[in-house]
This record gives sequence, C-alpha cells and structure tokens, in this order.
Amino acid sequence: MDATLDTAGPGAPAAPTGTPPCADTSVGTPLRGAADPAAGTQPRAAADPAPRADPAGANPAGADPAGAGPPRPAVTELRLSAFGAHRAASFALGPVTLFAGPSGSGKSQALDAYGALARLASGATLHEVFPDPLARVPDRAAPDRDGRRGFRIGCTVDGPAGPVRLDLAVQAEPGLRIAGERLSQDGQILLSTALRDPRRRSVEAAWFTGGTIGVTRAALPDDRLGTALLPLRVAGATAGQRRVLAAAEQVVVALRSVFPCDPRPDRMRAPVPPGEGRLRVDCANLADVLRRTRHECGTRHALLAEAARTGCAGPVAGLGLRAPADGAGPVTAVLDRGPGRPATDLARLGAGELRFLALALALLTGPGVLAVDPAAELLSARQALTVLADGLDRSLDRRQGAELLRLALLSGARGHIRLVAAVGEDTAGTGRGLPGVSVVDLSP
Repeated sequence: MDATLDTAGPGAPAAPTGTPPCADTSVGTPLRGAADPAAGTQPRAAADPAPRADPAGANPAGADPAGAGPPRPAVTELRLSAFGAHRAASFALGPVTLFAGPSGSGKSQALDAYGALARLASGATLHEVFPDPLARVPDRAAPDRDGRRGFRIGCTVDGPAGPVRLDLAVQAEPGLRIAGERLSQDGQILLSTALRDPRRRSVEAAWFTGGTIGVTRAALPDDRLGTALLPLRVAGATAGQRRVLAAAEQVVVALRSVFPCDPRPDRMRAPVPPGEGRLRVDCANLADVLRRTRHECGTRHALLAEAARTGCAGPVAGLGLRAPADGAGPVTAVLDRGPGRPATDLARLGAGELRFLALALALLTGPGVLAVDPAAELLSARQALTVLADGLDRSLDRRQGAELLRLALLSGARGHIRLVAAVGEDTAGTGRGLPGVSVVDLSP
C-alpha cells in the first residue's frame, strides 16, 4: 500500500496553499484514523496571524532590522495534521509564541512535535526521537487493513530561500519507520519519499534535478529525515539541484537551531566544577555559566542581574560567584545583596527564583552560551535560536512570567532569539496585552 504523502513527485505541484497536505483524505491510507465525526474537530488556534508592531523594535519572524540583511531561517508555522490530540491543526509561530489552554488541550504535544522535528533535522533516528511512538498516534485512530497506524507532522521555514514546507508521515506500528516525506516550495515538490516495500529498511526517494534528467531517484534510510541527508547526496551541479539544496539547508538550519530549556531546581543548588560554561538543558550548571558570562559577556550579565531584581525576592545588587582562589574547585553562584548585607547562595533560593534565572539567561544569550550544536552552514550572527520551554511559568508568579516575556521581546527585537512556550493562563493573559506576543489558545 502506498504510504506517501501524495501521489505527485518532485517538480509536480504541491497541495494547494491552505490545504493540510497530510489530511486524511484517501480511503485506506495507513495513517488514517477511525471514522468519527468528532475526530476531525480541532480547537481553533487563536494566534495572531502575524506578529504585531512592537514599539521596542521587534521584527517579523527571523527578520533583521530594516536593511540589515536577509531574514534568518526560522520556523514560522507548525502543522500537526495527525498527532496525539491534534487533527488538521496549523499554528503560526512568531518571535514570541505562547501555547495556552487547559490540561490535556495539547500544549506539550505541540512543543514535542517541534522538538521532534528539530532532533530529526540534527540527524537523530526515529527510535531516538520517538521511544514511545504509539503515544503520538491520533486519538481513536484505527489501524488499516494491514494493521498500520501512524502520525503526521510538518512545518514551514522562512528564510533567504523563501517559505519552504516540510511534511512527514511516520508509521508507528507494526514497526516504526518513515512512511513518507515531502519538501516543497512555491507549490512545487522538491523532495518526496515513499515506503514502497515494507520488507526493505529504506524508502524510495526522488528529488528535483532539472535539466535533461528532471528527477534523481535513490534509496534513503527509513529511520532518518531525508531532508537532512540531501546536502550529502545532492551535488548542486544544476539550477534545480541548487534550489533543492538551498531549501533543504534552510530547513535544517532553522530546525537545528533549537534549545529545549527545562530548568530543574533540584539539580541547580549544588556547587558545580568549572567547565566550558555552556548551559545544559536542565540548567544544572547555571553557576558555571554565570562564571563565564561574568567574564566574557559583561553586557548580558548586567542585563541578567537587572532582571534578577524583578524576579528574585529581596534587594539584588548583582550576581556574583564564590570559588576557591586557585580556581580548581567547585563554583557557587550568589546574589549580591548590596553593601553591608551578606550574599545569598543560589542554593537557598526558591524553585521559582532558580527557574526564572535560568530561563532569563537562556533568553539573553545564544548558541555560544547554550549547549546546542551550531549550524555550520551559516555564521552564528545569521542564525535565529529558538528556545522551547514547556511550562515556561511553572513555579513562577505573574511578575516573573511578565519579566520573562519582556526579556524574550528584547532579544527577539534583535532577531537572534525566538521563544515558543507552553504557559498557564496568568502568563497567557499577560502575553495577550503585549504587542509582539502571539498566543495560541487551545481551549475548546
């Protein structure tokens, strides 16, 4: 059975704009859900169609200030055609995007899909990205006559090459593998893959070549993203090949430029040995990163200290360090309380204060400080890093949440940092009143 996203090949027109390319439209498709009138319903995404003008100077997704150069590659749309609780869902992503809604509405699933695409673009296998793939199969989805079920996700990436769409169909059972992938631009399919023979551990791939050949065909692994493999397989000898390479590299650069930030206060209290000073996902090495920013990033360190005055209780004169004189022992970060007052170890701060400091640091820095693999295809100054934060405001009060949004807008105005987060109603309410913040409301 054909498990491709559609029957067209490279060079053919893609699905019409506005039509979910992975919607369950054909009878017998292996990723089709059970017939259920309620299965196709999806809460309308109440997101701003485009970022509003920001008095502070925030620009559209990934864009530089006027006249500064071409836009940085950035994911501007996330599509969950069939993923968990989501059906035929499409979400616009701006410089600061907040997913809001009650428990079970799919906030975390949306961020999980974004993170999954990012890991696949970085070269991870399906088994590494989806250890429990059946949990991603749409609710009430029934297997086809061959016992197959799966899910579909995708995104749009804007950048110097223009908008590029990536759509992916994954078979979850009887075995985890890619069933179909499509890369398209301006209504033309540049890459398509299909699982033709279930007995082989490969998919049939075809990409646009142009010239006298037209299309190049080859087998690709069925457990890796074909778009991420194209730069290794396409020579770039024809105009068509160069177009495919530009589109693929733009998508890979944008998806790889992601930092999933999940501060764990229980791991952030102990002194840490000095290291390379790159913030880890759990932020357990916060003290070591502050040591580095204090010496190498004076301006951003000062901005973080200023934010700490809002996000931490009591007077804050600055952020300091306590370390052995020889520099060989563990490092402890402290809040400087001002003249005549003893400093406070970060270990004594509340969970909300620690999470606030770690998230603020992530929003004020970039690839050189965060533990991400920078994309070699572009200079770091030409990249836009996206911070993914599930439960951004967990353990935070309204004031702390509002300050993080202010910092996100400040960094977003420069085009270097973007934020996609799941939040509670308090922070969502604050975001609705801030120009430049898009709130996706997943409430029924």
